[in-house]
Amino acid sequence: MKNGKKSKDKDIHIGMSGWSYWDWKGFFYPEKLKSTDWLSFYAQTYHTTEINSSFYHLPKAKTVEGWGKKVPDGFTFCPKMSRYLTHIQKLKNPAEPLLRFFDVFDSIKNQLGPVLIQLPPSLKFDTRLVKDFFEILKDTYSGYVFALEARHETWLAREAIDLLEEYNIVWVISQSGVGYPYLEAVTASHIYFRFHGPGKLYASSYTDEQLSAYAKKFAKWAKDGHTVWVYFNNTMHGIALKNADLLRNMLDVT
Repeated sequence: MKNGKKSKDKDIHIGMSGWSYWDWKGFFYPEKLKSTDWLSFYAQTYHTTEINSSFYHLPKAKTVEGWGKKVPDGFTFCPKMSRYLTHIQKLKNPAEPLLRFFDVFDSIKNQLGPVLIQLPPSLKFDTRLVKDFFEILKDTYSGYVFALEARHETWLAREAIDLLEEYNIVWVISQSGVGYPYLEAVTASHIYFRFHGPGKLYASSYTDEQLSAYAKKFAKWAKDGHTVWVYFNNTMHGIALKNADLLRNMLDVT
């Protein structure tokens, strides 16, 4: 941190929940820059991003391979799992959806951070269902890191957290002003934090005091040996960019 021990870049990753936002044009992206060049421009400043679009529809494998070629060495992507698996299937019969997802992202496997699994608010914790799902992840996709963002309060139970720890699944610490379940649980060597906005979802800014308090937590976790992933999802009006830049400055992370 500033005036303290510097956080190593490899330990704390700070970025945005995606890069393709039209209201960033003229504010972050130059007016005349083509949208196909936005990722390359983004990667000049930030070294990681979530891929939100994969939640709504899987991109073509060729598109994903192209993304990997547009960023410098050391840049990382955290793709969001398809909502077909999480919101429609609700984790049931996961084999085929998982296969389709990883067939798309296999070409940039070495450029991936944790794969984000965002669950719907209606999906309660169910031991048998979750354990069966985690078993498939362990047996078939052990080469990946998974981070789970749950939005039903039953996931805050000790049994759920214990199961995440058992299977080395990262619990996503999700901060928002709309009441997403919040628990600063550390379940794996990685820690994954999402800023959704302290007031209006996606469209509210964090104060200097709030970010300073979180910066101290992130620095401590990194000092304790964890790899910390931090993403700002309050992307409207470029708020995420301002918040991320301030946090990076507080932590002295490039």
